[in-house]
Amino acid sequence: MLEEYQVLLGGFSIGDFFPSMEFIHSLTGMKSRLQNTFQRFDKLFDRLLTEHENPKREKEEHKDLVDVLLDIQRNGYDEMPLTTDNIKAIILDMFAGGTDTTFITLDLGMTELIMNPKVMEKAQAEIRRIVGDRRVVLEGDLPQLHYMKAVIKEIYRLHPPAPVLLPREFMEEVNIDGYNIPAKTRFFVNAWAIGRDPESWENPDVFEPERFMGSRSTVDFKGQHFELIPFGAGRRSCPAITFEQRVLSLLWLNFSTALIGSFPLVLQLKI
Repeated sequence: MLEEYQVLLGGFSIGDFFPSMEFIHSLTGMKSRLQNTFQRFDKLFDRLLTEHENPKREKEEHKDLVDVLLDIQRNGYDEMPLTTDNIKAIILDMFAGGTDTTFITLDLGMTELIMNPKVMEKAQAEIRRIVGDRRVVLEGDLPQLHYMKAVIKEIYRLHPPAPVLLPREFMEEVNIDGYNIPAKTRFFVNAWAIGRDPESWENPDVFEPERFMGSRSTVDFKGQHFELIPFGAGRRSCPAITFEQRVLSLLWLNFSTALIGSFPLVLQLKI
């Protein structure tokens, strides 16, 4: 289901560029594929929600994502009520957006480290200095790994998981720099180009984690610095950003150390 979802999400859609020609999707079978995929996910999420709402369900020690979302829905927030459709959308975003993108980033990041051995050696030296003689990398080590954080930021800058972010749509007519943008206009954000903009970055095509050390160490990818927005920004930014950041950071500790092969590390991960 996720494979089909990714194909449909990343494929070319003529209706995105010429809305008047969207009827072509009915002729090509694209519309039926979209509806079928939507229905399959909807049935799955209905089953998950039903299981979690069952009063006889055995309770786990810690609540999972669905439990938390249902609690928020029940307790309610008048300013921003959470509907069942909202819950389904968040679940889909978390597991569709927070899994495939992680492996894309990991794959491209490993490639960059292999192509830049000096960067890899520097990252390895930092890990060994912090870990010492221990054979276990702990979550508590992460805040001290400043160079590794810079490596991950540089990977996100050069290789955002979604080079062109998910499309957005203007809810009302606006004026931007003298241009009138009609309501319902769909637009795309080119995160790949933003991360390589020479006006924002020196030597933008060079893999150089050091750019995120020192005075620029505070630049992050969480939507507060618009020169680095691999996950978008604002209220429509990716809800899985924290999930991906934690998982990817811990994976990098293990995989990057294993590249040297001097000593094995066991990854202790708590989620």
